[in-house]
Amino acid sequence: MSLARLVWSAQLLRYDFGRGHPMSPARLDLTMRLVEQLGLLDAPGLEVVSVPPAPDALIETVHDPAYVAAVRLASQQGVADPLRGLGTEDDPVFAGMHDAAARLVAGSVDVAQAVWDGRASHGLNIAGGMHHAHRDAASGFCVYNDAAAAIRRLLDDGARRVAYIDLDAHHGDGVEHTFWDDPRVLTVSIHQDGHTLFPGTGNPADVGGPGAEGTAVNIALPPRTRSGPWLRAVEAVVPAVVREFRPDVIVSQHGADAHARDPLSDLRVGVDAQRHGAHLVHELAHELCDGRWVALGGGGYAVVDVVPLVWSSLVAEALHRPLDLALPLPAAWRAHVAAVSGLDAARVIGVEEVAWRPWSAGYDPADDVDRAVLATRRHVFPLWGLDPYHD
Repeated sequence: MSLARLVWSAQLLRYDFGRGHPMSPARLDLTMRLVEQLGLLDAPGLEVVSVPPAPDALIETVHDPAYVAAVRLASQQGVADPLRGLGTEDDPVFAGMHDAAARLVAGSVDVAQAVWDGRASHGLNIAGGMHHAHRDAASGFCVYNDAAAAIRRLLDDGARRVAYIDLDAHHGDGVEHTFWDDPRVLTVSIHQDGHTLFPGTGNPADVGGPGAEGTAVNIALPPRTRSGPWLRAVEAVVPAVVREFRPDVIVSQHGADAHARDPLSDLRVGVDAQRHGAHLVHELAHELCDGRWVALGGGGYAVVDVVPLVWSSLVAEALHRPLDLALPLPAAWRAHVAAVSGLDAARVIGVEEVAWRPWSAGYDPADDVDRAVLATRRHVFPLWGLDPYHD
């Protein structure tokens, strides 16, 4: 049994919407170059695998066949289908799109199955996390929903309960919608308030469909939420509901776009806070699931100075080898960044460790983040027999 199974090959860089699109494959390339130069690829217990594109039958466990056919047509003949989100500004058509998106699905399903079968304790697909794709439409840079497909495979293989934790700045709407009526899946999304950011959903009153009330949990944070309050919000909601749910496995999405330098959100969450978020999820997996944890990438558009740092730290966390914030980043990696981007790369992983006030310290009605957290707790916690006001 390996400690961690990581999906990676250069073929994953083919998920490319073209020059100038925010979802640049350079973020994956720079991340994996940093992972390699930090020595993580040679760490004991890490297994690196490549995967072929997923077959249609696998994709159709979470997508309509007609939609898959439309993606194939767009991929092969360049035929746009705006009603299905294909050929839009967010999801422009590109040659090979079907295979590129299907490979992300195959990767997330591969590591999920390895974790469930006991071949790996943790699974990683940083190219995955395409949480906006819906059953019949592309959305928000996401063509196929690999996270939903991984959860579906876990359920089909016998998992009784799967917890999905989404730390992306944008609401994990596609995954939530897929399992809205399924009490076997808990979806928890910590995101910027949908009134101020795409996709406009994820309100705290959205708690799940009939028979699944309480299994959709949404923490909608105000713009400019900083690292400490963000971690306070995560700690105030996530551990309590996940413990009550008692999952067999945790799937998490680690979009790095909550950072202040990210151009597509208004949150202010630093690298160290996002590392703490991954650590919290990791600890819950060991506490509740015998370590069964599937970690996916997601958003993140500060390609040079945020995404590689957050996702390298995620890989290190899964290997039980957390990186020191003050660790000097390899000179060769920094030189490569300068050569391909013309930008000056970070010299260390992070600046300083973040501190936060725990929810047990008391609710502050004058604090807009505290009000957002309490709104979620009021809607969700009573459904689990929990006190919205106190730990």
